[in-house]
Amino acid sequence: MARTNSDDLLMEDDLAAAFLGGDEDLATPAEVAEEIVAGPSESKDDEWENTDDFPGQLAVDVYETADKLVVKARTAGISKSDLDVSISDNILTISGVLSGGEDEQTTRWHIQECYWGEFSRTIALPVPVREDENSVKAELKDGVLTISFEKEKTEAPKKIAIQ
Repeated sequence: MARTNSDDLLMEDDLAAAFLGGDEDLATPAEVAEEIVAGPSESKDDEWENTDDFPGQLAVDVYETADKLVVKARTAGISKSDLDVSISDNILTISGVLSGGEDEQTTRWHIQECYWGEFSRTIALPVPVREDENSVKAELKDGVLTISFEKEKTEAPKKIAIQ
């Protein structure tokens, strides 16, 4: 059976209703025009400013070599004393505070894209690693935190003969 353009439109409307929860949540064209002219309401601004409960995420790269698992994180502007790195049961947590974005003399921000404040990242490591102090190396150099773990030695799979 061939589809027509009207069938596609109906399907798009059905999808929009499913994702948006129906038309009752949609603003009317008059409401949209009024918001454009008036600008955003203060209540919406307040929603964006209340981010204290959500620490920032830390971007990481995780890769392995023949005998090591390596985690790298871009941590420019963070001192060693502001970083906390811990591991337990093959779960790595990197957290800290990035300070320096506050200026008491600031009266109005024009652009604020840099994240300042607490951050945290918890990663379930993809392979078993040794967690003792002699098997883990952490280094902060040129704004990059590199953590190297020795991989746990695992026995090679053994072939089982089927009788």
